[in-house]
Amino acid sequence: MSTIISYTGNTFATDFKVAIVASEFNLQIVDKLLLDAKKTLLAQQIGTITIVRVPGAFELPYAARQVAPEHDVVIALGAVIRGETPHFDFVSQACIEGLNRVIHDTNTPVVLGVLTTDTYKQAQARANGTAHDDHIENHQPQGSGVNAAIVALRMASLARQLHEGKLPQ
Repeated sequence: MSTIISYTGNTFATDFKVAIVASEFNLQIVDKLLLDAKKTLLAQQIGTITIVRVPGAFELPYAARQVAPEHDVVIALGAVIRGETPHFDFVSQACIEGLNRVIHDTNTPVVLGVLTTDTYKQAQARANGTAHDDHIENHQPQGSGVNAAIVALRMASLARQLHEGKLPQ
């Protein structure tokens, strides 16, 4: 039996099974995302939270694909920061395309909580929910980890409604 709770006008079932796959690369940034996402889910009394760590953002789709069938939603957390080589472009694209493929292959929502920034300072600002001069229009005061958790709960709720043949209210 699930308990329905409300978060900023939305209601969520506490029986959701949430998986978080998180990169170990750019650890300080990703750990902040992970901590905030976990706190948000725990505050909503989500009972099942599975955390899987992988070496880098490139490996996130593999882990997401493995955990998706047993969970209502997967949150992918990582930080890919531009360097002096095209490596950033390849890793970012592979990560995002891979996570998109997981959605289509498993029919499980996957939330993109992977930061792709030009600088470490921008990644810190996004993780902490502080405005950065050239990205003020995208400012999210609660931080990207919190946002990812909220979106995950909304998507899990939507997926459940659609699976039950109900149109969202």
